[in-house]
Amino acid sequence: MDQDWEERVTAAWAAFDDYAEEDAADFRAVVDALADELPPDSPLGLFERACAWDSTGHSDRAVPLYREALERGLGEISPYKGRRAKIQLSSSLRNTGHPEEGVKLLSPELLAPSDELDDAVRATLALCLSSMGRDREGLSLVLGALAPHLPRYQRSMAAYARLLVEEEPDVG
Repeated sequence: MDQDWEERVTAAWAAFDDYAEEDAADFRAVVDALADELPPDSPLGLFERACAWDSTGHSDRAVPLYREALERGLGEISPYKGRRAKIQLSSSLRNTGHPEEGVKLLSPELLAPSDELDDAVRATLALCLSSMGRDREGLSLVLGALAPHLPRYQRSMAAYARLLVEEEPDVG
């Protein structure tokens, strides 16, 4: 899509907090109008619509749109938005009672090329794991993500994160 469209989408999202909760439909209408400028099967339009539904409290409506955007090649058109879609879809899956699908979707992202979304991947994956009762694994991910940002204790926090998921030594 062209730069003008992307800038208008960015401006719409910058104004999101100006909408009261009861005006969520008005915000979605703004996003829908932008998406309508694209071909109906555009993964970019599907992604923006999914984000709008998700951000206004309707994860259930967002899930199929995220899936379709990814199926239609969002990650090829925009690797960054493709990764965002995986993060947001995983969160929505967790919110709708399917955290195991979120874990399956996000786990490969731990091995993807690093970018500014790495911590969001780990945080969302940690929430999905926690929803499945796998709190130690989730805490390990969060501590591992936090460690590099600490002014001190990076090495020890990274080690503690690893120890949370290492097998207990057999003492028998």
